[in-house]
Amino acid sequence: MMKRIRRCAAVAAAALSLALVLSPVARADGNSLDDIIKAGVLKVAVPQDFPPFGSVGADLKPEGFDVDVATMLAKDLGVKIELVPVTSANRVPYLQTKKVDLVISSLGVTPDRAKTMAFSEPYAPYFSGVFGHADVKVAAPADLSGKTIGVARGTLDDLSLTKLAPADAVIKRYDDQAAAAQAVISGQVQLIASGNVAVAALNKENPGKPLDEKFIMKQSPCSIGVRRGEPDLLQWVNAAIYSHKLDGSLDDMSVKWFGAKLPAFPVL
Repeated sequence: MMKRIRRCAAVAAAALSLALVLSPVARADGNSLDDIIKAGVLKVAVPQDFPPFGSVGADLKPEGFDVDVATMLAKDLGVKIELVPVTSANRVPYLQTKKVDLVISSLGVTPDRAKTMAFSEPYAPYFSGVFGHADVKVAAPADLSGKTIGVARGTLDDLSLTKLAPADAVIKRYDDQAAAAQAVISGQVQLIASGNVAVAALNKENPGKPLDEKFIMKQSPCSIGVRRGEPDLLQWVNAAIYSHKLDGSLDDMSVKWFGAKLPAFPVL
């Protein structure tokens, strides 16, 4: 009888321990969504050098598609927005070290990134390609042989270009998108590996020197980055994206910044 009681007590203790481990209440880092609402502030990493997703406006304040999306989400939550300008290189570390709650910074999904973070459903169009002036004859990766190509270091454009470029192609890596763009406009490099919307914005600023699409390297629609282990926040972000696709808000922003409505996206 005593053995049975001890055995039952041991089973009950083990079940209680497991419940505490699995219970959201027992998590050491708390519930991120509840914490954000309680603090009254949503901290979002946004691009500062990648128009039309994000840049510094004439009033020295952040502006762009990603900035508008971040502001919209804060309004949905009923909290203030704290925009944290980031570069391609530090946006993920800022999320991992809890300097921000979300990354809304033209972030593409990759299996490697998914090891350390979670992604929302796509909210914006994006593809990486190689672009250059009309007199540079390139139609495929093999044609990059002997060419100089500029790219922002550490971006998906950089990763895709590195895989596709021939061994004798010269890849010049810059600290940010603005530097890479200036390099191709000024003739320091012949081509640029970049995103379609970034080049569209660049052509708008430099109508006398338009860059043509040479070939597409990778389709990579943008998702919002969330820390792993925060399912409530991820679920809420997905619900917000879904809602604003339905009510047309994201389409309106897309027309404002990209000049066209959102395309259909694959579902993660």
